[in-house]
Amino acid sequence: MIQRKVSTRVKRLLREFPAVALVGPRQVGKTTLARTLSRRYFDLEQEADRLRLDIEWRDLTASTGLTVLDEAQSFPEVFPRIRGAIDERRRENGRFLLLGSVSPGLMREVSESLAGRLALCELTPFVLGEAPKAPMDRLWLTGGFPDGGLLRARRFPSWQSNYLDLMAQRDLPDWGLPAKPAATKRFMLMLAARHGSMWNASEIGRSLGLSYHTVDGYLEFLEAAFLIRRLRPFHANLGKRLVKAHKIFWRDTGLLHALLGIPTRRELLVRPWVGASWEGFVIEQILNTLQAEGRTFRPYFFRTSDGTEIDLLIEMDSRRWAFEIKLSSAPGREDFDRLRKAGGLVGADKLVLVSRTERVASAGNEASLNLTATIDLLSGS
Repeated sequence: MIQRKVSTRVKRLLREFPAVALVGPRQVGKTTLARTLSRRYFDLEQEADRLRLDIEWRDLTASTGLTVLDEAQSFPEVFPRIRGAIDERRRENGRFLLLGSVSPGLMREVSESLAGRLALCELTPFVLGEAPKAPMDRLWLTGGFPDGGLLRARRFPSWQSNYLDLMAQRDLPDWGLPAKPAATKRFMLMLAARHGSMWNASEIGRSLGLSYHTVDGYLEFLEAAFLIRRLRPFHANLGKRLVKAHKIFWRDTGLLHALLGIPTRRELLVRPWVGASWEGFVIEQILNTLQAEGRTFRPYFFRTSDGTEIDLLIEMDSRRWAFEIKLSSAPGREDFDRLRKAGGLVGADKLVLVSRTERVASAGNEASLNLTATIDLLSGS
């Protein structure tokens, strides 16, 4: 089995808290990871497992060891029972591991029943370094879902198409999205076409014949399902007009490329939006790696009305990291000059130009790196 980076963090949190919630999109490997930690497993979407849990509850809570409750938000009656079991032996940690595919339903129950008793952790699709046999460009093309082509290339992009169809037809409606499946798929396609662009709810609403309030609500559902990331703008008092809209990215580039009909790396590289795809891929690899390591950080982008910009700005450990992302194997001096100018406006402590270069260089607070070296630098910081 492939070792997931987040597993170390999950084990540490289980030593520190009575319960841990492991959240993330469907089919990302939560169950596989959980089964390596305990054999006491219950899928709470299944009526048979709900009955078995009810029958075995007293024995489970009287004994030591970890109990795994999958899709916990689908069985809200279990949360008060978990709270009662924890409070009976409040100092005992590592008792429950809750798995969930959509965070609002789970977090609503957590906030009402398990506040102060539970730690939250997210499992993302595979990140660079977790699947050593898969080249980086395959991870970029197919995305990081274990069954989506990363390990078995022929499954891409049909696996992604089926995954999104199922999300639109079953999962998102079950979680409360008030849209018909056909409208959800059109919305997904529009978001794919605007990957890496500013979010404009009014524009998309007009295209769908909906209000901007409605499409804002749709976007919130896709965010909660771990499909979309909204990157917030960084605001500072600079005496300049700053862009205030969020940027939107598909979190998994395999899903993005399937929506846009891109089956091969060759076809990807000739598309005019390939730079935006690469930018989103790099951003997710950086943020997901930091998250798996349990780092505390705040991600932004920065752009002024005259075009000065930073693709990714991270505040972490009292430092500010500015990243310029280029789909090039030979970045030029002018690229770093633009990064220096933008970094100076926001008071960046570290400037990193991320490209596909094989000739990495670093001096002082400046570095020109490829993605692997960038992640190594952040992990070692």
